[in-house]
Amino acid sequence: MKIIYVTGCLGFIGYHVAKKCLDEGHYVMGVDKETYASDLGNLDRLMKYSKFKYTKCDINDLDRIFDCDYFINVAAETHVDNSIENSDAFLKSNVNGVHRLLELIKIKPKSKRPIFLHFSTDEVYGDIDNGSHSEKDMLKPSNPYAASKAAADMLILAWARTYDIPYVIIRPTNNYGIGQYVEKFIPKAVKHLTVGRPILLHDKGTPKRTWLHVSDTANAVMTIINSKVINEIYNISGNYETTNMVVAKKILKEFFKNEDYDFDSVVYANEVRPGQDVRYSIDDTKLRGLGWTPKADFDSQLPEIIQFYKHNFIW
Repeated sequence: MKIIYVTGCLGFIGYHVAKKCLDEGHYVMGVDKETYASDLGNLDRLMKYSKFKYTKCDINDLDRIFDCDYFINVAAETHVDNSIENSDAFLKSNVNGVHRLLELIKIKPKSKRPIFLHFSTDEVYGDIDNGSHSEKDMLKPSNPYAASKAAADMLILAWARTYDIPYVIIRPTNNYGIGQYVEKFIPKAVKHLTVGRPILLHDKGTPKRTWLHVSDTANAVMTIINSKVINEIYNISGNYETTNMVVAKKILKEFFKNEDYDFDSVVYANEVRPGQDVRYSIDDTKLRGLGWTPKADFDSQLPEIIQFYKHNFIW
């Protein structure tokens, strides 16, 4: 039984990580700033666990960390388009916030320092035409969001070497599932269709992404904790790679079912994103060596997800 912090616990991934820890019998201290992407319904669900405690706080404003075994940092600004429009919040949360957490861990006696398990992203590597990035590859981020996450990774590695702070950095691919905020591709596409607007695609839908169900992400975290590894970096890849256009067509098929629709009126594929990455792909052989594999099947999960967002409007 462990004592675990989870920041960003009311967000999509943070909630599932916190819930997984609780379901495994651990104590969890949840921290969340309660931003626009937080789901207060997640707080109600987590508060049903007797081993869960909660504090509303920006990670930049934390003044202490209680004794714990793991400090899992999921808190972050994550939307690429938002970072291109204004990067200030991304630097504050993703860089300054991580610096604050490292400093709070640094001042604890070495024997009481938790393992800092940090959520990074596959985007820190930049894109790759062929093959996949390994954990040893150079970081070449292509947008302000990815750059802020890469900077955080560098801080962690530096603080680990200089101050002997134990860490694990994980870099997952595109997460999906029920409960994701509607700025992300799948829920945003369903929301647009629900209100009679087209799905928006960058670069004619040609960019490729690999999809990872949020339950598999949470299971990866637990695999790492149970394996007791420290001072390592792990890629977490999903088991479904395809273009955004293919995903859009799958969404349309499930959304409209047997109804007729005009493709050109429900898909606008000429959006342009500066610095667009054409393909992300990461090699997670290292993590699979710990016994983890992704279980969720994208095509099996997608219909339920689409129906959820179709019938549960999220502002």
